[in-house]
Amino acid sequence: MNNEKITVRVTESGQTMDVVVYDKRASGIQVVLGEGVHSVKCDLTPTRTGLAYVGAVMGREIVYERSRVQVQADIDRLNPNLREYKRS
Repeated sequence: MNNEKITVRVTESGQTMDVVVYDKRASGIQVVLGEGVHSVKCDLTPTRTGLAYVGAVMGREIVYERSRVQVQADIDRLNPNLREYKRS
């Protein structure tokens, strides 16, 4: 299985890290930090302006610096069948 990874920035230190995407929607992204028994899930929600996604894990704030529009475009590009809704 091919896991999608995104790069997030830790606001306190400015460091970046790659995390695995568990669930990705324009309304929110759920990511997994770490591997194995020590992995932690984190919910990233869009900011008020919609220019980034932000969340907190273990007291640290992390930021995914892409807008809602860019994330929706990524979702549409990866799976174009989700856009096409046909009423039966």
